[in-house]
Amino acid sequence: YRGAMLDVSRHFFSVAQVKRVIDLLAFHRLNHFHWHLTDDQGWRIEIKKYPDLTKIGAWRGEDKYGGFYTQEDIREIVAYAADRQIEVIPEIDVPAHSNSALAAYPQLACPVVKDFVGVLPGLGGRNSEIIYCAGNDSVFTFLQDVFDEILELFPSRYIHVGGDEARKTNWEKCPLCQKRMKKQRLANEEDLQGYFMKRISDYLRKKGREVIGWDELTNSSFLPEESIILGWQGMGTAALKAAEKGHRFIMTPARVLYLIRYQGP
Repeated sequence: YRGAMLDVSRHFFSVAQVKRVIDLLAFHRLNHFHWHLTDDQGWRIEIKKYPDLTKIGAWRGEDKYGGFYTQEDIREIVAYAADRQIEVIPEIDVPAHSNSALAAYPQLACPVVKDFVGVLPGLGGRNSEIIYCAGNDSVFTFLQDVFDEILELFPSRYIHVGGDEARKTNWEKCPLCQKRMKKQRLANEEDLQGYFMKRISDYLRKKGREVIGWDELTNSSFLPEESIILGWQGMGTAALKAAEKGHRFIMTPARVLYLIRYQGP
């Protein structure tokens, strides 16, 4: 696995720009393109069953900065990459980094959330703690519908489900989440995230795909079965923690491999 990730949520890249990135990956003999398509700052992929994801979730601020890829755009880019021996891995980040989706469908947040939910600018600030409700079954229905369309568009054996930086502030207060924890006999909110990620992962595995997630998945007492862990924090030590439990891993240590850190200390 020799790959690179492109985040098109914080900053939108045109189809031509994405193709240029793919050309550069091919030039350097990289064979996987990890496409970070959703985050708090923008939902970038057309989902026909939920049009508000792009009608509302793809735009932010008074100047309505943003954009999205149609399903035709996606097919074009996936085919372009395949011609260059590159596998495109889509990432739909759950349960956090989801404000762009929740701006379009706020009923999928915990009922204790009273703040306005909108597409976030920059790093997001406090509202980034608003995430999908783990106790609401309609959240899982929604995500399964979204992934059904993703699977039609991406032939990759891998689907990336995120799992990073999920603050449990609202889960701790949410009656639905607490009821779920009690019913499933979960020890804490980290295990509730483990339940959440396992439920999504099991669905994708039944569809014949393999699941990749960020290294926060190791915070739970159980990891989704056969998941592949991306070790991003620090020097990637959480990936080694996953390896000790028998899971495959990909080293992506932020301190040395994140190109955005080049300008920092």
